[in-house]
Amino acid sequence: MAKNDNFKSLDSLESVQKVINEASAAMKEPERTIATSDIPEVLGAVGGAVIGGAGGFAALYFGGSVVGLSAAGITSGLAAAGSIVGGGMVAGIGVLAAPVAVLGCVGYAVIHNSKEKKLKEEKHRLYNLALQKQQAIINMLQNRSKLSQERISYLTNLNELLRRAIVDLQADINR
Repeated sequence: MAKNDNFKSLDSLESVQKVINEASAAMKEPERTIATSDIPEVLGAVGGAVIGGAGGFAALYFGGSVVGLSAAGITSGLAAAGSIVGGGMVAGIGVLAAPVAVLGCVGYAVIHNSKEKKLKEEKHRLYNLALQKQQAIINMLQNRSKLSQERISYLTNLNELLRRAIVDLQADINR
């Protein structure tokens, strides 16, 4: 995963899934508009965002914390471990930390690679689905004479959301 990815986790793809679900509903319900949409605020805002030249989808990233021990326990433990290699507390840091660091890195790499693979697969799946839905929306917009102004606005904004999702997904896939 590149630092500049638009979607850094499976959770961050939820917004794309909501837009795809809305596109599915738009195809099934010919009278659906922004007002009857499941995401009216997003669809309403996209019109203004297009005019203002707004960017793409946003993603979230998570952090963590570390817990410590008492000073007395740490110093005596490090000194004992350091004596194994003929040193003191400083050598004990290496003795105790090396196996933990190596195993921790291996464990992290295995889990990280598994998550990355799932994320990449989901990006590809949503990308293909978004392309299909966008084409269906474009096809509906080609019959403008049969659509109300509210429906045209709804489909146009939905098409823009799909376009942005496709651009952002494609950028992530190509990294």
